[in-house]
Amino acid sequence: MNDDIDRELPMDVADALRDREETLAVAESCTGGLIGAAITAVPGASDYFDSGLTTYAYDAKRRHLGVSREALDEHGAVSEPVARQMAQGVRDVTDTTWGIATTGVAGPTGGTEENPVGTVYIGVAYAGPWGSETSFATVSRYVFDGDRADVRARTVDQALEDLLEAIDELQ
Repeated sequence: MNDDIDRELPMDVADALRDREETLAVAESCTGGLIGAAITAVPGASDYFDSGLTTYAYDAKRRHLGVSREALDEHGAVSEPVARQMAQGVRDVTDTTWGIATTGVAGPTGGTEENPVGTVYIGVAYAGPWGSETSFATVSRYVFDGDRADVRARTVDQALEDLLEAIDELQ
């Protein structure tokens, strides 16, 4: 499998966010900064991209994103509740319109029966205008095949696709 990240997706994200005059921040664990790198490969990304946080350790997720100790302790870092809190946390601490979060088991070790190698949770959080009660966060679970590079590259692409889908649903 080719581990290259889709070059069109970051351009599509750029167009969608510019058109809506919205902003984005990312919180990455298993992707280690690859989403931020893909987004900033687009010239003019500073128009819509605020920041990327690589919060790999439990304490980093708690300290920088406000992920609760309970969520980490009860569910583990690779879980739906943690992905949701990461996406909401990065959105809120950076005061952006959108937050994306990734957490998963890229391999080759670290898998469990519940979360085998290749399991990734991607969170997308939206900040609606104050008083609109339209803010939301969604999380999707994926299991990707391939080696560590494949899983990470597929996660980047899927995260950008999930963001674009969420943006499209608001229109």
